[in-house]
Amino acid sequence: MSSMSSVAGLSKYIKTLPKTKFSVMAILLISFLIGSSIYLIDYIPTSGIIQDFLYGGFYGVVVFGITSIMGAVLNQQVIDALHGINLKIKHSMFLSGLSLTFLGIVMILGCALSWVVNIDLFLNSMLFGCVLIYGFNTLVFWATSKVRFSLAAITGLIQPLLILAMYTLITFLFVDTSFMGPVILQVTIKALVAAIIFVLAIYAFITIIASPFKKNLGIGVLDLLSLFIAHMNEGSNSLEGLFETMGEAIDTAVTFVSFKAEDGIKALFISPSVHPGPLGDLGGSNMPTILAGKFSHFTMVAHGPSTHDFNPIAVSEIDKIESTVKKGLAKVEYSPYASKFVRYTADKANIGVQFFNDGMVILSTFAPEAVDDIEFGVGLTMMAQSRSKCNVEDSIIVDCHNSFEPESGEVLPGNAEVFHLIEVIDKIEADPEKSTVKVGCYENSMPTLGKQEGLGESGIKTMIVEVSGQRTAYVLFDSNNMEIGFRQEIIDAVQDLEIDEIEVMTTDTHTVNTLSRGYNPIGIAKRPEIIEYVRLSIVEAIEDLEKVEVGTGTEKIKNLKTFGPKNSTELISTISSVVAVSKIIAPVLLITALFIVFVWIFFGGL
Repeated sequence: MSSMSSVAGLSKYIKTLPKTKFSVMAILLISFLIGSSIYLIDYIPTSGIIQDFLYGGFYGVVVFGITSIMGAVLNQQVIDALHGINLKIKHSMFLSGLSLTFLGIVMILGCALSWVVNIDLFLNSMLFGCVLIYGFNTLVFWATSKVRFSLAAITGLIQPLLILAMYTLITFLFVDTSFMGPVILQVTIKALVAAIIFVLAIYAFITIIASPFKKNLGIGVLDLLSLFIAHMNEGSNSLEGLFETMGEAIDTAVTFVSFKAEDGIKALFISPSVHPGPLGDLGGSNMPTILAGKFSHFTMVAHGPSTHDFNPIAVSEIDKIESTVKKGLAKVEYSPYASKFVRYTADKANIGVQFFNDGMVILSTFAPEAVDDIEFGVGLTMMAQSRSKCNVEDSIIVDCHNSFEPESGEVLPGNAEVFHLIEVIDKIEADPEKSTVKVGCYENSMPTLGKQEGLGESGIKTMIVEVSGQRTAYVLFDSNNMEIGFRQEIIDAVQDLEIDEIEVMTTDTHTVNTLSRGYNPIGIAKRPEIIEYVRLSIVEAIEDLEKVEVGTGTEKIKNLKTFGPKNSTELISTISSVVAVSKIIAPVLLITALFIVFVWIFFGGL
């Protein structure tokens, strides 16, 4: 799970950038301070500190500020003309301001060194800084805008060339220019060689880290990065096309319980063995809300046994789950009978079991221990074992997904937790007494909370099931897991209400996983407010109780296009290994290139 945590955490580097006007103001201020600092170091002495500050500031705005603003506008226009993505004007202006800051730091250090050693290093410092921002801009355009390396390298020249051109123009206008011919030739040769050295180092670095992606997954790392940024910034789903390249079709299962009142279906409880990922609004990340929205009645979409291998590659794949459930509903036979809710425990495994007609629901949790997804094969074993043990037609397995910590591990074949589940299912009473059943429902989007608190679009859904006077609350949060210990806090907080049993579940939606934490379980913040929503939902669902008939179903979802049983792990491990290797390769390769460029510019002897 450490690999998954590292990959999810990469989303913290995707930030909302400031508006264009703020970047423009920052560029003007930074350029003024760069010019003022250069003059105050007495590179060009005048009659006093105030004059140096003002004249230098004006010089900095003209040479560095105006050219950086022009460069930002031109960069955006050129990338747009090349059909690149992600580079809106606010992004381009921010990038230009960041590049200017790098240049300013280099130049101020160079001027300070000039003053100390009494050697004119101003021009070389400017040239070195321009080479740096050229490489930086080229890297950003190539990595994020989905344009070819050659086009990115040409576009990256715009800002540094404008700065050097403006500096040359100002020098021609206000300084003796009799010596400028040889200087321009010298600067041109130095800049050309230095730029080639630095940009080739960048090309080599990207080529090295791209190789594993192409070899293992058949996709380009820069395509993955640029489309990921497009999704984070603009909500674009173009990344799903890339997933389709690496994905594969699978067959899986969906199970459900249908509660029918006099006027039709009152509530539907679905447990698809499909994972609601990978993140944001990509693939099946918002599946619990989208799937529930396809039915006209109250619908809870719980988390069935599945891992990231079973992430749908596109939102459209959810339609296959819908059609499969509706096909199953047409075959359901109903009866008015259900059993009471009973809990069983074996080692770490805890289950809540309730029989409905010819089927049963098993709510599985390892709380208070922290465990992540139950793998589909393990879920199938639980289904087969419970159907055989209890002589039922359908076994609806739900991974409650309600006890999280960052390094929680999945429940995979061979884990000790699998045997705990097998042991606890063997304890289930096979033929419990049944009676008539009532059901009440309530849902609330919890409008005062949002993704920042780990809550998805569907908020909270609660269903009360009453059998033989026993009331059981099925509480489902649209969230990706739950902070460890919060489940028990909720259970303790509703003991005074008119219920006998409660289980708290999460849908495992990954729409909330677009924030800096990567993972974002409910219960990190605003616990008292969340508990009040739970209490309200239970009270309202009790008010909604009415007699129903119940039926269950199990259907196979065919040809569902997902990440695939191997590709999800391959993607995560490849990203994780590339990140680890980059921490070594990037400093060595780029620092070596910078050292060569530095020596060439400052000691090249031209």
